[in-house]
Amino acid sequence: LGQGHMDVPLPAAGVHRQILFTTVGWFVGYYLMKRTEYIYAKTDRELLEYVRHHPEDFKVAEKKRIGELLEDFYPIR
Repeated sequence: LGQGHMDVPLPAAGVHRQILFTTVGWFVGYYLMKRTEYIYAKTDRELLEYVRHHPEDFKVAEKKRIGELLEDFYPIR
């Protein structure tokens, strides 16, 4: 019993578990990514539908030119 750990070569010890956990982790990650994308798509669809049904709440502002946004420049000498 004292040298039972010497029977299994080190590189082969636990490789099957590493492959199993890698595979399980990949599938769980894939499922979570698909679920996240679905939730975001559902939220986007609901928000865009609300905007489409209530256009008076989301009026498009007129575009301003860059000169209207900036203040006049007066150099200090």
